[in-house]
Amino acid sequence: MTNLAMRSPPTTGADLAGERDRLLASYAETRGRTEGLAAPLSAEDQQLQSMPDASPTKWHRGHTTWFFEAFVLEPAGIDVVDSRYAYVFNSYYDAVGARHPRSQRGLLSRPSAAQVSDYRRIVDDKVTRLLSAADGDQLASVLPIVELGLAHEEQHQELLLTDILHAFSESPLRPAYRAVAPPSGRPSAPDPLRFVPCAGGLREIGAPAGRGFAFDNERPRHKRWVEPFALADRLVSVRELKAFIDEGGYRSPSLWLSDGFDFVRARGLASPLHSSYEDGRLNVFTLAGMRVAGDDEPVAHVSYYEADAIARFLAARLPTEAEWETFAEGAIVQGNFSDGVLRPQPCTGPCTGPCTGEGASGVRQLFGDAWEWTQSSYEPYPGYQVSRGALGEYNGKFMVNQMVLRGGSCLTPKGHVRASYRNFWPTPTRFQMTGIRLARGVPA
Repeated sequence: MTNLAMRSPPTTGADLAGERDRLLASYAETRGRTEGLAAPLSAEDQQLQSMPDASPTKWHRGHTTWFFEAFVLEPAGIDVVDSRYAYVFNSYYDAVGARHPRSQRGLLSRPSAAQVSDYRRIVDDKVTRLLSAADGDQLASVLPIVELGLAHEEQHQELLLTDILHAFSESPLRPAYRAVAPPSGRPSAPDPLRFVPCAGGLREIGAPAGRGFAFDNERPRHKRWVEPFALADRLVSVRELKAFIDEGGYRSPSLWLSDGFDFVRARGLASPLHSSYEDGRLNVFTLAGMRVAGDDEPVAHVSYYEADAIARFLAARLPTEAEWETFAEGAIVQGNFSDGVLRPQPCTGPCTGPCTGEGASGVRQLFGDAWEWTQSSYEPYPGYQVSRGALGEYNGKFMVNQMVLRGGSCLTPKGHVRASYRNFWPTPTRFQMTGIRLARGVPA
């Protein structure tokens, strides 16, 4: 059993019917969204794996299906569709058994994309039948696993988009995943960066117990001491990136961590991934094809190293995750998510996150557009315990050599993130939709 949040078991017939209907609707909607994201892609597109860190679309579809088969259906005594799929679609669950090497997923011409579609339909039918027939105790038992599976599938929906973006970026044809109308009007200059102060103090972060679903790495809720600081009211924009490049930022060792400068020199980096900087224009490859980024758009596809160096250039630093959550807690989770145009948008929205208890005006773009690197290492919260069984491998074993990101991106499904949500990637990661928010210390 996972140590995820568990809802109270249904106690009446009406409670049972309502919980069943909610879960069935959520299951159908989430599974259908994955198929909708894959629909613009041909069978050949779905076979692509452009680097070891990415996976083919077909594999994402199969893996998220295998998850429900392995952790929901098999424990209920329901036969698997094909016993060989456990080897093909297992990702990293060592307790389940051996698996196909991650770097070779693009070599799997079988099962075909059509066969994966059949696999999904069969498993969906079995899960739907199981949930429809479950009594109160069985529904209460399976509910946290199904909810974990749905949240897991939403993560793979974002990965499906970032991975096909990387694959298409390697094509000389520069294909578009989905055509999007160009923005109307001329891009405008972004508002000047404004830093919103917070007095700090003893804060609580993490997901509260018993308030719906959260990943186990968001718990337990605990106290952190936060020194006085200020948080930038928006993400770093293309205009600030251009200033960094124009001033020789990618060639200035004083701005970089040692590992970061080695990383930049070894790869000859001069701009974020999927972009080139020429004659004052930042040309970016997006899911809609090539375009010129406006100065007011957020920077995206930067590694932790780049985010840290750009922050230093702008006389700031990256926030800690406790600082970020101090502003995000209690904020309405709204922003530019994957139901939008699939690229970061200029900051035009209202403030979304007051600094709790300070009465300060809020910050913008806390959620959506681009994941925000923090300077916090991905580590267990005090009191964190890894769950028993294979599902205990979901988060805990990755708590080393990675940094925390917050807030979600324009490729994150709407409704997936919350103030306590912790994403994590290694410092060199650039193929994800990663951006920058600045912070500064202030006198106590």
